[in-house]
Amino acid sequence: ESTRLEEREFRQLVEATRQAGLLAVATPFDEPSVGLCARLGVDIIKIASCSATDWPLLEEVSRARKPVIASTGGLSIYDIDNLTTFLSKRVPALALMHCVSLYPTPPQQQSMNFMAKMIRRYPHVTIGYSGHEAPDDFDVVKVAVAKGARLLERHFGVPAEGVSLNAYSFDPENAGRWIEAAQAARAICGSDEDKHVSQEEYEALLQLQRGVFARRPIAAGETIAREDVYFAMPCADGQLTSGQFGRYRTHYVASRDYAPDAPVFESCEPDSLSLLRGILHDAKGLVYEAGIALGDDVSIEVSHHYGLERFRETGCVLVTSVNREYCNKFLIMLPGQQHPAHRHREKEETFHLLWGDLEVDLDGDIHRLKPGEKLLVERDQLHAFSTRGGCLFAEISTRSMRSDSHYEDASIAAKDPLQRKTLVDSW
Repeated sequence: ESTRLEEREFRQLVEATRQAGLLAVATPFDEPSVGLCARLGVDIIKIASCSATDWPLLEEVSRARKPVIASTGGLSIYDIDNLTTFLSKRVPALALMHCVSLYPTPPQQQSMNFMAKMIRRYPHVTIGYSGHEAPDDFDVVKVAVAKGARLLERHFGVPAEGVSLNAYSFDPENAGRWIEAAQAARAICGSDEDKHVSQEEYEALLQLQRGVFARRPIAAGETIAREDVYFAMPCADGQLTSGQFGRYRTHYVASRDYAPDAPVFESCEPDSLSLLRGILHDAKGLVYEAGIALGDDVSIEVSHHYGLERFRETGCVLVTSVNREYCNKFLIMLPGQQHPAHRHREKEETFHLLWGDLEVDLDGDIHRLKPGEKLLVERDQLHAFSTRGGCLFAEISTRSMRSDSHYEDASIAAKDPLQRKTLVDSW
């Protein structure tokens, strides 16, 4: 009874939360409390671990039509699957919190690797961490952030006369230190999955690379062969490195005269095979990131409507696994790519997005597909498609014929199919 609040007092808490610029989150433990959350205008409903298999309560929460954060302490993977399937179909947004319902939780029982499994298993659900570790432990949250937690939750309170905190709740000072630890871990992990090479890193590495120096006098216009140069440190900024000189299928022509022992400053434009190799490496890397095995018994074609040089703007990589009376292809598009408008007279096809994002312009109607969604493209329907972050999708169709793609752009339509495609034996 000492902690019981009246509805007006709950309302005061919600209003104070909003005035502080925060969202109001509340945890109901019975059906009437869900109604109270609705009356108070609570923004997010939190499901405690002990309630994550309470189906009468979950039914009532789903009817509230509010975003839900659900903790998973003590739940088996079967329980979590059931919870996720049920709520993801009924609430506007869902987050799952990995946690262990021991108070406090010893570090060796955190099972933090399981959170990585949750991220893979529920790719369209936000995964976070709800901590019950001891109040002086600031390491566990760093591991949670490193493992990919996108939400963090902790119990905290304010000690008062005659009231002490339990063994797993923070006081305000430790809460601040915990947040600082999480922020430090996020800074270490980086803001995204890309690797950003700074100027400082480039310059540090350059000091340890070998530069190319002329072994003999080299006149402007001469092709520079391996026997004409030697490699040594240090390497100056802009100087040709031994790695660049020794790359496969590169050759250099002197743009100036070089005296013996002079550093060589030259560049080499990549040829079509170098461009193609880079395209295939990126496409194969995207397939690996998607976690989808396409196999080796496939045919590969690189579609480059405006040439290989502009492939990263326009084009895609097509991997055909079967082409009989029916056809199954996988289309790989790199971030920012688009595929020009065209139609098929003979072929009917269905796009099935497996990974990433895909926008399809189908006869002027825009369809934005999410992974798992499908779109039918009937014969003679004009369609174009694009991606923001890259995608992999299956194209299931009737038999595919290379001459059955009719493009709106006259410059593409005038080309023989083999002028805008490169066939590859393997990657």
